[in-house]
Amino acid sequence: MSEIQTLQPQLLWQWFDKICAIPHPSYHEEALATFIIDWAKDRGFFVERDDAGNILIRKPATQGMENRPTIALQAHLDMVPQANEGTVHDFQRDPIQPYIDGEWVKARGTTLGADNGIGLASCLAVLDSDDLIHPEIEALLTMTEEAGMEGALGLKANWLKAELMINTDTEENGEIYIGCAGGEDANIEVPLHREATTFDAAFTLRLKGLHGGHSGCDIHTTRANAIKLFARLLAELNTKIPFRLAHIQGGSVRNAIPREAAATLCIDAKNQENLTACLRKFEQALKAELALAEPNLHFILDTTTLPPQQFSQSTHDTVIRFLNVLPNGVIRHSDVVENVVETSLSIGILESQESHLRANILVRSLIENGKADVRSRLTSLAELVGAKVAFSGSYPGWQPDPNSAITPLTKQIYDEILGYASEIKVIHAGLECGLIKQVYPHIDVVSIGPTILNAHSPDEKVHIPAVTTYWQLLTRILASIPAK
Repeated sequence: MSEIQTLQPQLLWQWFDKICAIPHPSYHEEALATFIIDWAKDRGFFVERDDAGNILIRKPATQGMENRPTIALQAHLDMVPQANEGTVHDFQRDPIQPYIDGEWVKARGTTLGADNGIGLASCLAVLDSDDLIHPEIEALLTMTEEAGMEGALGLKANWLKAELMINTDTEENGEIYIGCAGGEDANIEVPLHREATTFDAAFTLRLKGLHGGHSGCDIHTTRANAIKLFARLLAELNTKIPFRLAHIQGGSVRNAIPREAAATLCIDAKNQENLTACLRKFEQALKAELALAEPNLHFILDTTTLPPQQFSQSTHDTVIRFLNVLPNGVIRHSDVVENVVETSLSIGILESQESHLRANILVRSLIENGKADVRSRLTSLAELVGAKVAFSGSYPGWQPDPNSAITPLTKQIYDEILGYASEIKVIHAGLECGLIKQVYPHIDVVSIGPTILNAHSPDEKVHIPAVTTYWQLLTRILASIPAK
């Protein structure tokens, strides 16, 4: 039990504390799923899983609400596992350690998992509560959203009865989402050719201190991608000093902006001073360029054991040029929705393996043609460098429904709670709503949630007053669903 259990609404925070105590990174949500299923059975609720591992729990309507349409509450079970340098944390075994910092709840050295743990906790709190007014509830809890929406992709048909749905994965107080971007993974493999090392010294070069963040929600900001900054540095060094790469890597999850990158450089010891000088000059230039966006960026250069092999000259040059020109960030803003990114891509993971360099890129777009444009660009680039490119895990965007009944109801209640006008928006991030509506096209969906900042990074935090507002909104919507 942590201090957050004392916060209000207490039932929601108690559930979030339980969720934090059970490790649940993507692909390792089973312990949390089992805990929830056992609890639902003990409460006497209908509970079932589909072949993708998604959980469906039903709670009967409260007295007098039996003639209202069934409403689904939807959240995902997994979280993004990211830890600060120096934080020893096994996400498959160690609990998240939440704590209160003023008006915020944070985690000690790791991602908090408020995305989507607060939404999940709210669904479970509604099920657990004995004093809320609501129609029949269906809680749909999906698997492995953060690593490719695998649960939603495998969602069972003819399972849900609900006519309405509230997705709980929005991360901004005062905003109602009625649409989102679709996405697709691109994996590029650049062949690597190695040869015996011809230099007499080696160094490990690291870039650290970047903010990182959500590769959809934060892609329009000036936050830097560590892999792309590292590519710029290598391209600069390649014109100044004879060296060869022996290894390069960056990022750790596909849907987070990489905060760190590293490489092993083989050089002649006599060039160490020149290397250090070039590095410091480049670092100073970057610090000036990114003074506001990335004030903590820094490079670290350490001697290391000379590896037996280095990249061949052609491989070395190809890798640096490929990474330097690889598109990243915003491709186009929407003409239809003001101040919203239409199409983007983010290189999330880079690693040189024995035979190839692997780059994992997440493409997002509000329109299918936007994804097609990026596919074409990446395919052309891969062909130029003799690489293989494969696209997978494509999921559709969620198109706004002009005939939605739940959207105006949500806005009316939200405006009353806030005392000012809430905003109806489309988000440049992947919500499961588009995939769910592929299977259940009749469902009328809206997405809401409290303010969560820096999701997918160890700086993640959730605003305590916004959670109170979100809970008021959620429970008032449930009590206000009109009769059929």
